[in-house]
Amino acid sequence: MSEQSTHLRETVRRRYAAAATQVTEGGNAGCGPEPVEADENFGSTLYGADERDTLPAEAVAASLGCGNPTAVAELREGERVLDLGSGGGIDVLLSARRVGPTGRAYGLDMTEEMLALAVANAAKAGATNVEFLKGTIEAIPLPANTVDVVISNCVINLSVDKPAVFAETFRVLRPGGRIGVSDVVADDALTAAQRARRGDDVGCIAGALSFAEYRAGLEAAGFTGVEIVPTRPVADGMHSAMVRATKPTADRDGTVGEALT
Repeated sequence: MSEQSTHLRETVRRRYAAAATQVTEGGNAGCGPEPVEADENFGSTLYGADERDTLPAEAVAASLGCGNPTAVAELREGERVLDLGSGGGIDVLLSARRVGPTGRAYGLDMTEEMLALAVANAAKAGATNVEFLKGTIEAIPLPANTVDVVISNCVINLSVDKPAVFAETFRVLRPGGRIGVSDVVADDALTAAQRARRGDDVGCIAGALSFAEYRAGLEAAGFTGVEIVPTRPVADGMHSAMVRATKPTADRDGTVGEALT
């Protein structure tokens, strides 16, 4: 990893560590957790009140995403779900409710403070079908072909190696598995420099892929049926978007995997 990439990853880690600390210290002070969302385009307001009200206040307060990937992925009973960059655990806990006791929800995060917050939130919620893993989304610590669905909420744009993220996501999905991601995507006409001027890396804007780049990256990793649907603008030429794609039931060498039921 280059020095610049290492610096960017550390910058992101510090930002999310500080957000977790802010939420935790607010709750410990007895005055309730302090939300960390930056504006109306990001955070817990993107979830329905019926969803927010079922979760610990700390999980809601720590939400920094740009959408609701649990709805994008259309989770079903009994599925195994992995959330890339799980933060305070809001999407993992919502996923755990959707997949039920026969399913399982994994959360992956590189930030110790966020992982500690997520584990505490899972305990408060009484969620027993969840597991939080420490690691990076470029090197997922799960075996191949073990997950039905991968979700993520405005985290892939923070990655310093997006092709690795797409390849790792493809690897851990079972044949026939799918992704349901909320992310920020740029108009194809915007250059990288223009995207950078619209926001910093930590805010998910500067690292945004264009629609064409996102599609090409997923298809290069082996995904089919790629859909990228903008939902609302977050900056000039930048959009919150729903991203869906599927891992074929037949591998690239022609070997047919077991289709999911």
